[in-house]
Amino acid sequence: MKALVWHGKEDVRYDTVSDPEIGHPRDAIIKVTSCAICGSDLHLFHNLIPAMLPGDILGHETMGEVVEVGSAVNGSLKVGDRVVIPFTIQCGECDQCRRGHFSLCQRTNRKGELGDKAFGHRTAGLFGYTHLTGGYPGGQAEYLRVPFADTTHLKVPDGIDDEKLLFLSDILPTGWQAAVQADIEPGDTVAVWGCGPVGQMTIRSAILLGAEQVIAIDHLPERLSMAAAAGATIINFEKESVIERLNDLTGGEGPHKCIDAVGAESHVNLGQPDTILDRAKQMMMTENDRPHVLREMIYACRPAGVISIIGVYTGLVDKIPMGQAMNKGLTFRMAQAHVPRWTEDLLRRIEDDQIDPSFVITHKVDLSEGPAMYRTFRDKADSCIKVMLRP
Repeated sequence: MKALVWHGKEDVRYDTVSDPEIGHPRDAIIKVTSCAICGSDLHLFHNLIPAMLPGDILGHETMGEVVEVGSAVNGSLKVGDRVVIPFTIQCGECDQCRRGHFSLCQRTNRKGELGDKAFGHRTAGLFGYTHLTGGYPGGQAEYLRVPFADTTHLKVPDGIDDEKLLFLSDILPTGWQAAVQADIEPGDTVAVWGCGPVGQMTIRSAILLGAEQVIAIDHLPERLSMAAAAGATIINFEKESVIERLNDLTGGEGPHKCIDAVGAESHVNLGQPDTILDRAKQMMMTENDRPHVLREMIYACRPAGVISIIGVYTGLVDKIPMGQAMNKGLTFRMAQAHVPRWTEDLLRRIEDDQIDPSFVITHKVDLSEGPAMYRTFRDKADSCIKVMLRP
């Protein structure tokens, strides 16, 4: 089959690789009908997260049709079923899965000792996302082997286009969880840092959950325009002070809820002192990630507010103003998305036309164009926000 394969930093190729096979009775094989490039795939493209090996197949936003099932799948899936595959692999049986903490599944990361060493604690197994998360081949391919397939799937109906369903694999439930874990209440002002695909889903989720005012922070005009189209007030951090503008919009009180949809690669004008210092620390290998957004949220958030972190962080950050966070009585919530916790509800909302996630797609191309689209997505060229690929 054909697949998008990692060969090194900024080196993704459209290669011929071996077809996947059933290797365990709980496996299934799906024929991929649609997949996508995620912002967190750029962490791998830039080689910011270790333990990628040449030949690894990328991709964790995938849907398709079941073409083979293992003997232990027990009727939960059958050949011909149309499915969306969550980016997290879950056993459905461990303590964390039983509690709905699917991204913390205790059984599916087959190389969990590597994750323990790198992150301090292993995640669940993830598709197409380094050997720290299990080294599972990803779904930017013509076919995908799905381990623990009896629990790692969402059946979806015919009659709804892939474009509306594909993002149930990651960015829609991720944005939804970002808003839900912020405990949004009617009347709240919610500030969202980052208007990429996850940020866009977060903005719409916050509105659906009853936020009175949503403020979107970014610097790319096309992303800010997309956020404004949803009803958000926008702040361009290259043109105005985020803290000052948030104070203006909230009568000096700050937002009730602050959401980080950026993560490790946050950036602002390079003239700002904390950004210059973060870049220097990265060069000296004294910190991994740039925590500018984390700092700004603590400075901005209203006392007794909630900080929700859904952007991906990879390691150590420095100079977080924890004294201010403590004295403000802030609550922090963060996690990789527990995708299956949210998907049934979100599928119903798609069917009821409450939300159409396809609005983020700016580029829809053949899988063979994937290597070029990684570069387009990286550079934000051609107003690129989200790339959908079809094998």
